[in-house]
Amino acid sequence: MVQGLVQVYFGRGKGKTTAALGQGFRATGHGFKVFLIQFMKGNAKYGEIEAIKQNPNFEVKQFGTPVLVEVPGEIDFNEGQKALECAREVIASDQYDIIILDEVGVAIEMNIIRVEEVLELIEIKPDNIELILTGGQKVHPKIKKRADLLTEMKMIKHYYASKGIVARYGIEY
Repeated sequence: MVQGLVQVYFGRGKGKTTAALGQGFRATGHGFKVFLIQFMKGNAKYGEIEAIKQNPNFEVKQFGTPVLVEVPGEIDFNEGQKALECAREVIASDQYDIIILDEVGVAIEMNIIRVEEVLELIEIKPDNIELILTGGQKVHPKIKKRADLLTEMKMIKHYYASKGIVARYGIEY
C-alpha cells in the first residue's frame, strides 16, 4: 500500500461495520493483511467473525460484553482500555495494511474511551497503514478534522420501525 489514510463511517443508519468489513475483505482479495478490533462487541456469534476465521489474511479481536448496556460499568471501561492497547500493539507491529477500529465512535460517545486516545492512534500509525473507524451517531469534531474520508450513514427507512422486524440471522448478525 502506497499511502494509508483515515476513513470514518458514522451516523444513524445501518452499514457502518459492513462498509468497513467490505473494505477489509476486498483488500484481502489483493493479498493485504487486515486486523479488525471490535470495541463493545464481545459476542462471537456475528456471521462476520465466522467469515473472518476462514480468511488467513484477516484477523479479529473482540472487546466488550455480549450485551450493549446504556450505562457503562467498570468492565466496559476495562475492555475499552484493552481494545486501545491492542490497537497500539497492532499498529506498532507494522504487520497489517488495514486496521479497523469497529464501534470506536460509540465507545467515545459513551465516554468509555477518550477521543484523545483515538487521536493518538491516528498520530502513531505509519503512513502505509489504512485506519478505518466506525460507529457512533456523530463523529467527534477532532476526529472529523483529522479524517481523510467521512461517510455518514443516514437512515431513510428501516423495517424495524415500519414493520417491527428485528435483527435477522445472517443479515444483521
